[in-house]
Amino acid sequence: MSADGLPPPGARADWTIDQDWAAYTPAEHQVWMTLYERQANLLPGRACDAFLHGLDALDLHRGGIPDFARINEELNRLTGWSVVAVPGLVPDALFFEHLANRRFPAGRFIRKPQQLDYLQEPDIFHDVFGHVPMLTDPVFADYMAAYGEGGLRALGRGQLHNLARLYWYTVEFGLLQTTEGLRIYGAGIVSSHAESIFALDDPSPNRLGFDLERVMRTPYRIDDFQQVYFVIPSLQALLDATLQDFAPIYQRLSGAADIPIAAIEAGDQVFTRGSQAYAVAKA
Repeated sequence: MSADGLPPPGARADWTIDQDWAAYTPAEHQVWMTLYERQANLLPGRACDAFLHGLDALDLHRGGIPDFARINEELNRLTGWSVVAVPGLVPDALFFEHLANRRFPAGRFIRKPQQLDYLQEPDIFHDVFGHVPMLTDPVFADYMAAYGEGGLRALGRGQLHNLARLYWYTVEFGLLQTTEGLRIYGAGIVSSHAESIFALDDPSPNRLGFDLERVMRTPYRIDDFQQVYFVIPSLQALLDATLQDFAPIYQRLSGAADIPIAAIEAGDQVFTRGSQAYAVAKA
């Protein structure tokens, strides 16, 4: 989510760069099309309606890698958001400032054909296919802006590690409860073929009801599938939880120990009590 230091050569003071859409090669466009078609075939019945509607609204399939100037016209009309190109991870303060001002920073590079299934650094497919469709939903769009504003406040309190967990377990790896069952809305899941299946179907991870302080006390995996997913009852509930004053929460968290990543606490709402078999086998 962030990096330190001065902007790299060619980047502006806010770390934005030109997308330079015309520079993409036919091979790079083909990687996008391959990834898009694979996920588009998999996600109906798995991704939440807000994501699927956003995918349709932005028409991210047309012409290969999306041109930010084109999709920003529709995105700005729907929720006031825009996508800005950045050379990679940006400093925390600038990342939060972009979000607070309804600008989503996205990498402009795309993975190689041999990296279709995994890439450690977020590329344009993760950032645009994974994140941007949800920004067409007015409630989620407000949540992301509120998160950016909260991030700027958290920087001054030394609580950024707690707030980063909220982003991870919602924006990146969140699940949504619906009348049809659990659905994906997190970008890290919807942009991954394997985790789109694992997050909903595998018996290994815990799936627990969302509780703000519980989430902020829970570490996360950056190197593999998650051991726990948190389920929100609605996008509005997620927004409402974020609009409260976090100062008392941070005071409580400053004296609270982390909850082990695979633990289930007495007060948890349990959707799935996972076996943790996948994590144990990998360990």
